[in-house]
Amino acid sequence: MPNIIEITDLNLPELDIYARLNENQLLHYFEPNLGLFIAESPIVALRALDAGYEPVSLLVEEKHIEGQAKTVIDRCGDIPIYTASFDVLSSLTGFKLTRGLLCAMKRKPLPSLESICKNARRIAVLENVMNPTNVGAIIRSAAALNMDAVILTPACSNPLYRRAIRVSMGTVFQIPWTIIEDDHSGQTPTPVDALKKLGFKTAAMALRQDSVSIDDPDLMAEEKLAIILGTEGDGLADCTIEDTDYTVLIPMSHGVDSLNVAAASAVAFWQLGNR
Repeated sequence: MPNIIEITDLNLPELDIYARLNENQLLHYFEPNLGLFIAESPIVALRALDAGYEPVSLLVEEKHIEGQAKTVIDRCGDIPIYTASFDVLSSLTGFKLTRGLLCAMKRKPLPSLESICKNARRIAVLENVMNPTNVGAIIRSAAALNMDAVILTPACSNPLYRRAIRVSMGTVFQIPWTIIEDDHSGQTPTPVDALKKLGFKTAAMALRQDSVSIDDPDLMAEEKLAIILGTEGDGLADCTIEDTDYTVLIPMSHGVDSLNVAAASAVAFWQLGNR
């Protein structure tokens, strides 16, 4: 029997995770243990459940309890299901709920770089991509366009931030990803050396005169390839570019100098993906 709780007090401490805690506070909610994340919409919540994430509670618009949210509710056992009207929930969260559902879930330990690279041939690497919308869009493209895994540096926006999850349409739960460890050296950590030891050639997406075209035959023929993308504006660190096997350029027309990193990722994954 679902544990449905009608919201009569917006200041309930149990609602803090939906209304008053920021992403960083959710990330460290159970510190020193792993924290929480928020999955938005029934489709995304179901993909998280399919991936083995454990739900803690649900926030559901009352009209969706027997509608769009029912499949999620049926899979969540007796966890608290907080409910109210659309206007009340919008006032509580500060935004309009996508299809009337938020699900708080526990994070899981991240896999090691070695484990997700074991059988991979094409990997996307994100260096300091700080915008969660870009992170979500890149992961969605990676999942759709034949990447086997995604690697992120510690300065990247976390793929389980609500906006990143929503933009990815839940594909963050469908493609392996991990965050490489910070060695606390003060330098931007990159997995280039580690990936080379695992047999990957590395390709930096960068605006350099000495770049090869994205359709370079040797590049496309590589058996194992890691495609490295940098943050908006600054792009990849010089040391990262210098350490890679290829510097790769997407040809442009009409005087356009570059693409948004999410758009560039889709072009690169389509051209270089393991099809």
